[in-house]
Amino acid sequence: MTEQWRLLQTGFKHAYSNMAIDKAILVAASEGKVPPTVRFYGWNPPAISLGYFQSVTDEIDVQACERFGVEYVRRITGGGAVFHEKELTYSIVVPESHPAIPKNIMKSYGRICGAVMHGLNHLGINSEYAPINDIVTGGRKISGNAQTRKYQTVLQHGTVLMDVDVEKMFSVLKVPNEKIKDKLIADVKQRVTSIKHQLSKEISFTEVARAMKIGFEEEFHVKLIEGRLSGAEQAVAKQFEQECFSTTQWNYKR
Repeated sequence: MTEQWRLLQTGFKHAYSNMAIDKAILVAASEGKVPPTVRFYGWNPPAISLGYFQSVTDEIDVQACERFGVEYVRRITGGGAVFHEKELTYSIVVPESHPAIPKNIMKSYGRICGAVMHGLNHLGINSEYAPINDIVTGGRKISGNAQTRKYQTVLQHGTVLMDVDVEKMFSVLKVPNEKIKDKLIADVKQRVTSIKHQLSKEISFTEVARAMKIGFEEEFHVKLIEGRLSGAEQAVAKQFEQECFSTTQWNYKR
């Protein structure tokens, strides 16, 4: 019988809520209270998520964020600063002991990214895994991913770029030297792509989510059953949001 995992489609939320929900699912899964869970979500308003080890003042132009109405939040995963706007973000939370997740971190990235690649394939986009944490199509990045392992549980989340506004991205992310900004923008346009650029048409968030659901089911040989956050997860997420992710203490801890 095919194993059943939970699928959460939580819509578009504030940056603090998104990161709090991912951590709440991680805690619930670590306590054996919920099945392995895949979540699809978006960001409203647009936001920057900062890697756990990064510094707000080094990476983000706070004044520009205020001007553009862009939020910023520190993730519990590592990696670099990411501007979230026109994308589907996924997260997957699975116990480390589950046979679907390789113990080797590189192999586990590859396995989970494989699900995203299957999803892209259903949209008509061929892609490949670029270790350690990117997915590329035609040599250009279409997905970036980050992972943490806490409480004997794996959390990986990542982006699937539906469109990308590089100029806006570099307005809110700090550039070390303004003189090289134009060159950087041109360089990123050469290295980054999106579903819209690949297919020369708009694809809705719902269509991308549908393709990604199939992709995760194919990669992990499971059935994703649409569910919802438990009452306990909602309460814990609210607590994480208020006491951690929305606080200056957390976001400016480095």
